[in-house]
Amino acid sequence: MEHTPASSTVADDPQARDLLRQAFERTARWPKDFTGFTADLTVNVNGKETSGPVIVKGPREVSVQLDNGDIQKWAQEQLGMIAVHRGPRSFEESDGKYSLTMEEDGHPFGTKLNIHGSNSFYRVKDNRITQINRKMAHPGMNPFAFTINVEESAITQDQKNLTTKYTVYYYSPTDGKLTNVESFTDTHLRVGSSDLPATRRIITYEDGQVVVKNLTFTNHKLL
Repeated sequence: MEHTPASSTVADDPQARDLLRQAFERTARWPKDFTGFTADLTVNVNGKETSGPVIVKGPREVSVQLDNGDIQKWAQEQLGMIAVHRGPRSFEESDGKYSLTMEEDGHPFGTKLNIHGSNSFYRVKDNRITQINRKMAHPGMNPFAFTINVEESAITQDQKNLTTKYTVYYYSPTDGKLTNVESFTDTHLRVGSSDLPATRRIITYEDGQVVVKNLTFTNHKLL
């Protein structure tokens, strides 16, 4: 999810910057020369399946062709989100452009890192981002907030951390009321020097019921 930087006059803490930079550099991303991939996608929503081809070139260059228009739009958003998180970028292009400070509060998820000017704070432990907290507000939309708890990750061939399981808690930033929870479980397939999505399972709550959505990717080819 993208957000617009706000101005900040908080003095930057070099120790906090080093801590977040190390975690950032230990996070798996597609290589700098990555130009995209194609695959066949099958989406299963509570037992109902639909399949079709996908092309991913970047966060804003995602094509999904499925018979169901609503599922197609949702799958395209999921792939766009994966591309945002996995796409190559530098620390300075990401959270490094903000002023950073830190707090040691004994939390099980590690050191609190305040990302000033982004309405966000993270937690970092063992060179890994373990929690992301963010408040979002866009013109014409109700403000919302979320906390992502990173529960499990794998180590890639490049010795990078690749998240495999996380849970997102959505809530109102005004009254703190929980609005939804989504649980993500991912697997990956190594193709060339890239770890591409193999499966994604999302457990969420929609229209009065728990919904399980599976995305399964096969026949990966690098572009």
